[in-house]
Formats: sequence, C-alpha cells, structure tokens
Amino acid sequence: MTPLRVALIGMGRMGQSIDALAFDRDVEIVARIDDGVAISRESLRDAQVAIEFTQPDAAAANVRACLKAGIPVVVGTTGWYDQLAAVSRETSAAGGALLSATNFSVGVAIMDILVERAAELFAATSGFEAHLVETHHSAKKDAPSGTATTLASTYERAAGQVLPVTSVRVGSVPGTHELVFDGPFEQLRLVHEARDRRVFAEGALIAARWLVGRTGVYTMRDVLAHPLSTHHSHG
Repeated sequence: MTPLRVALIGMGRMGQSIDALAFDRDVEIVARIDDGVAISRESLRDAQVAIEFTQPDAAAANVRACLKAGIPVVVGTTGWYDQLAAVSRETSAAGGALLSATNFSVGVAIMDILVERAAELFAATSGFEAHLVETHHSAKKDAPSGTATTLASTYERAAGQVLPVTSVRVGSVPGTHELVFDGPFEQLRLVHEARDRRVFAEGALIAARWLVGRTGVYTMRDVLAHPLSTHHSHG
C-alpha cells in the first residue's frame, strides 16, 4: 500500500505523538508546520490531508488556509467552536472537507453513541439520576474537558435535562470519563479510560485516512458509521 501523505500543523504534544506513530501506521509525514510558517499549497507540500492540533485562536485560520490550498483537514484543536459553524459553511460551499472532534479515541466516539441511547432509555424510567465524572492530569487547564462537554451535550439532547459534571485534576491521568446512572437499588456505569495518549494520535490518523477523497463536514461518528470502502458526501 502506498503510504498516506500527511501534513502536520502544530508540533506540540499531539503533533509529536502523531509523528512518532506515523511510520507504524503506513503514513508519511511530508510537512511539519509550526508557529511562524504560513500554510499554503507550497508549505503543505504534496500532502493528501492535513492534521491540525494548535491553539484555539489559530484553528479557524488554519482550516481556511487548508481549504484555500485544496487540502482536506482533520482538526483536533478545541475551544474554537464558536467559529465552527461559519467555517463549516465555507467548507461545504468550497467543496472542501473538514473533520473535527473533541476526542479522536474510537472508544470515546462509541461511548458517545452509547450515552445517547442510555440517556433515552433512562429518561423513560423513573428513579435514576445521572452524573458525569471526568479525570485528567493536573496540568490540563480546561475543566470540564472538551470530551466531557461533548458527552454532556449528547446526554442533554437525548434526556432533555442537564447533566451534572465533576472535573478532577490529579497526577498524570491521560483521561477518564465515567457516566453514572444511579437508582435506589442498582447502578450502571459507562467508563472510558485512555491508557496512553497515543490513542488520540491513532484516532487522528484513522480520521485522516478516512477523510481523503470525501467532501463535506464530518465528526468521528461519521468515521464509525461509514466504512472506508464507501465514500459519501454531505454538507
């Protein structure tokens, strides 16, 4: 198989993790773009797709630059979603491709689907209360995490009620999310534990390979819903 040609935008912790995993996943990193380097067709080299992990204030401009260069882009930066709707419209209008996610773990993407269904079922059942607890390393600045916000939004849409979220910052935990449904005589817990940050790099590379050849705006749910052998487009 010919290696997938990827441009990395942002060489922080996640960019370095993706770079380290690329060779083992049959991916060639053809460009490494960090602060001070303009994103253009030239700097992206002959990449088939770009993966962007930078800062919230840079993400939208980076996506637009990839769009202008005709390169599909996978975005893992969080905290820029106030601009996502506008950028999504621009992507669709230009016939480009964008995939964004607060978490690239395949397990978390599946958990999001399970949370939706569980919330619907428990909403129709009396006597249960729900609570989400998310735990991350002590250096993580945002609380709740982007993943917790996504899971809580999914729950709230399905259940029609607010989900309390508790954030714990301790030690070097890569990330744990636990949704508890507690009733008088029983308890159900949905738990996802990230054992290694490479899980996010792995998912970003899966998403990048999936996005090549598609047009439209996507999330990790779409990656799960449509196998790589079939291409679908939507706005």
